Amino acid sequence: MEHSHAGGGGTDPSAPGPAPRQWPQQTIGHVLCCLCGINIQPNPANMCVNCLKTQVDITEGIQRQVTVLYCDGCGRYLQPPKHWVTAALESKELLTFCIKRTKGLNRIKLVDASFIWTEPHSKRLKVKLTIQKDIFNGAILQHTFVVEYVVTNHMCDVCTKQAANPNQWVASVQVRQKVDHKRTFFFLEQLIIKHDAQANCVNIKNSNAGMDFMFGNRSHAIKFIDFLQNVVPTKHRSDKSLVSHDTKNNTYNYKYTFAVEIALVCKDDLVILPKKLNTQLGNLGPIVLCTRVTNCVLLTNPQTLQDHYLDAEQYWRWQLKSLMNSRQLTEFVVLDVDVDWRRTTHGGRCTYADVMVARAKDYGVNDNVFHTRTHLGNLLQPGDTVLGYDVLNANLVDPNLDSYPPHLLMDVVLVRKSYTEQRQRRRQRRGKRRNFKLRRLEAEEEEEVVRKNRSRNNEVDPEKEMEEFMDELEEDSDMRSRINLYKAATGQTPSVTETDEEDEVPKVPLEELLDDMTLGADVDMAGGDERPTRDGA
Repeated sequence: MEHSHAGGGGTDPSAPGPAPRQWPQQTIGHVLCCLCGINIQPNPANMCVNCLKTQVDITEGIQRQVTVLYCDGCGRYLQPPKHWVTAALESKELLTFCIKRTKGLNRIKLVDASFIWTEPHSKRLKVKLTIQKDIFNGAILQHTFVVEYVVTNHMCDVCTKQAANPNQWVASVQVRQKVDHKRTFFFLEQLIIKHDAQANCVNIKNSNAGMDFMFGNRSHAIKFIDFLQNVVPTKHRSDKSLVSHDTKNNTYNYKYTFAVEIALVCKDDLVILPKKLNTQLGNLGPIVLCTRVTNCVLLTNPQTLQDHYLDAEQYWRWQLKSLMNSRQLTEFVVLDVDVDWRRTTHGGRCTYADVMVARAKDYGVNDNVFHTRTHLGNLLQPGDTVLGYDVLNANLVDPNLDSYPPHLLMDVVLVRKSYTEQRQRRRQRRGKRRNFKLRRLEAEEEEEVVRKNRSRNNEVDPEKEMEEFMDELEEDSDMRSRINLYKAATGQTPSVTETDEEDEVPKVPLEELLDDMTLGADVDMAGGDERPTRDGA
């Protein structure tokens, strides 16, 4: 046989190669269910799903109806044996509580859980659970079912004592500040509401110099004191009195009283430093201005823009007092401003400036003019009104004044820009409506006789002090960032950066306000037009 070879015996590369091998397509076989005989795909049990459900009940041993105890007074659920938890309807906390209260779920795998909507007043909670379980021969069966929770009213121990006798408290925290204004307590009240620190209070009372918080447990009072120490400079002492003694069981019942004192120095107060402390702080003073109060006191020298944080331990060691407070502020008119933009601190909030001012009552009457240095250079313009301390004409009594020569003491210390005239024009045009409101604690007022004595001794009306506090919130963004402000129904839609057309009165931006949806049982509203109920806004 003859063979012809082209090109020396090689194969033609253009010739098509052999066809790829085609593997046979695999098919999944079917088997008959061993019980009903229908075609099914093979599984370890060789049963269809319906037959598996009839033969095996994976929900066996799981409660389908559970009773939970709910205290209508404080809105908490009982987690046996004695723990009460707070959870809102259809919340993650309530779902976790319901799953923990269901017996039998520890033996299976929980895949999914969700609430089924029920009427809020039906006293029924329904949860849809999806579970999986390994049955015989390694087969996994999944099933979905509904568990019903019956809510039964049951008062907790704290609410029981309060209902029987409101004075049945175990621990009392008496918060006091020996100053002649309530600005600190207004701000402290907002901090308490924001962090829900009053949740365990049995009762709250207003007193002449502060507030009293009653608790049904000593540990709750200690927790509240820890919260106060984290927000304001405080010191406290405690005492206890014996209520009863069981000689057979050798048990004692005490009532505990905690006296908490807040630092006397408040925001915008003028302070003169002791000479030794002034030396330790690097000659910060001698006269400084308190510009912020948290758990520390921020002292600022308006002449040099130097500042220092004084913690609670240092403050109580030196027992600092205010040389002048906000009740002694005087209005000045700005005549001339020379700003040094190179000297700026705190992100532009404080800017050094040389200012020429005159007392508002002397403006146009005489030629008394004061030259001073201030930290308000970024806010002041010629013609503005500013609030400050007239140190030169004030009658000051302080032993630390004799430690310094007179030339080191400033004649005028400017504190903040004044918008009094602009606010009066705005209120005449719009009334007292604001675009925000505050929540207030529901506290019992003191006795009528004591309240009348306080009103006679106190020259400032509490409502007027509250208005001044809300004005201060509009001006100070740092204070607003620490508390919650809520939208008020003013009948108008304020802009995000809204200011009045005729003036530049600060206004709370809409983006900083929260929607007022629901309220707790122990808060009230202030600063708005409406007065919501306990169930909602």
